[in-house]
Amino acid sequence: MKRIKRIEVGVSAIVTSAALIITLLSMVGCSSESQPESSADSQLQGGDSVTEQAIPSLPEQPFNYAVIELPQHYRVNTFAAGAQLQRAAIELDNTPVDNPITDHGATLGRVLFYDRRLSANGSIACASCHQSDHGFSDANRLSEGFDGEDTRRHSMGLANAVFYQSGKFFWDERAETLEAQVLMPFQDPVEMGLSLEELNQRVMAQSYYGPLFERAFGDAQVTSERIAKALAQFIRAMVSISAKYDQARVEVDNAAQDFPGFTAQENLGKRLFFLPRQLADGQSTNCAGCHISEAFVGAASMPLRGTTSATNNGLDIDSSVDHGVFESSGNTNDQGKFKVPSLKNVGVTPPYMHDGRFATLEEVVEHYSTAIQPHPNLSPILRAANGEPVRFNFTDAEKAALVAFLHTLTDYDMMADEKFSDPFQ
Repeated sequence: MKRIKRIEVGVSAIVTSAALIITLLSMVGCSSESQPESSADSQLQGGDSVTEQAIPSLPEQPFNYAVIELPQHYRVNTFAAGAQLQRAAIELDNTPVDNPITDHGATLGRVLFYDRRLSANGSIACASCHQSDHGFSDANRLSEGFDGEDTRRHSMGLANAVFYQSGKFFWDERAETLEAQVLMPFQDPVEMGLSLEELNQRVMAQSYYGPLFERAFGDAQVTSERIAKALAQFIRAMVSISAKYDQARVEVDNAAQDFPGFTAQENLGKRLFFLPRQLADGQSTNCAGCHISEAFVGAASMPLRGTTSATNNGLDIDSSVDHGVFESSGNTNDQGKFKVPSLKNVGVTPPYMHDGRFATLEEVVEHYSTAIQPHPNLSPILRAANGEPVRFNFTDAEKAALVAFLHTLTDYDMMADEKFSDPFQ
């Protein structure tokens, strides 16, 4: 593997002064019940759930977030020349030049991600809807906001967010960047219920944030821009490179070859996913046209119609309930199009699609096999030469093989990695 080093900025040492050492030692491992209640805590609505959350416990030396050793199959595009939509994952990196991942920045982001104090009544955090054991998604069809109301759409998994080339986020891509996206849930009246001014005040009221901001940005000033940058760094560091797929992939030269480390069923599913499938009308298509690179992210190239690389996969014949990207772009050619998240960890992120309509991977495969609907903006990859939706018509054995292959994309090491875990536990 080649070491891909991201430029680290900010303070290089974990402890910059004796005062900081004293501050950290006074915080680590202590219960918030032994701390005086801050003014922000005293203003929380709905009881004392927040006071049950401990002070974050962090290592003396930060975890490594900034130097990610990407395997060769993330760095080199080994797909056949005819696979024009394919890219190497590293070519899709959406990290902005003014916000490279740093160890201290991502550490701050980790604390912000798990801090329930940063919601209107102290009951939820970002991690409440993006749970590590569910691939940083939510097992519920819709997530529950701070006051018990349901969110509008299913919570998307976060693995490989750094490789979504356009850099746009949410199912409808209303956030132009990850830095913009991470601030929106705080301000959502259903999700976390704060204004940015209230968010800043909540953060400033917690004694543990001062040293974290100083290490990440050079001084202890709290701003919503810095909060956004730290959270974005933490999320971009969630790169999946340790799934069974990745471990088996290193034994072969390209993704099309059978993997010695796979079962016969898993290799069959892999071939069905990557290789063109001949359809009844003589046309051929495959799953990999919409899930590109070996990071398995959404397509990077722009369509002939519309403003987005997000796609319509024929869930419905029209978009009367949820208009998708059209809601942010206003372009009618974007009606019913939704962002395509990475398939990494897809085996542990049910239910599926933007509305959580499919409870299992088996239901998802059946949709593509026999049930794609003729939406006006259906992806060209899923439209036959006669204009009708394609029918993959998988056999039962092929359906089972596809599901088995998709489970090889689950990265248990990543989900269990301490650097992505709750520092308040």
